[in-house]
Amino acid sequence: MLGTLQPERYGLLMDQLRSMRVQVGVTQETLAERLGKPQSFVSKTERCERRLDVAEFIDWSLALGLEPEEMLSAIRDAAGASTRRSAINPK
Repeated sequence: MLGTLQPERYGLLMDQLRSMRVQVGVTQETLAERLGKPQSFVSKTERCERRLDVAEFIDWSLALGLEPEEMLSAIRDAAGASTRRSAINPK
């Protein structure tokens, strides 16, 4: 359901966002309330049935009490150096 635009990398991103949500002890319901969205928004996003845009990612981060830059750094670190290199220079 991810489409053709980097499905593996997007799946990794969502795995990390879900993991971070769990680590900070926030349920899908609580996150949805903080975002002013239905719980199904969080569920569908975490299951990669819908994509987050950049503005939504920022809101998601702040709703978890984390700075977006911190979340991106943690996601980058979890992805590993080889993933970063292949994304930047696919040759």
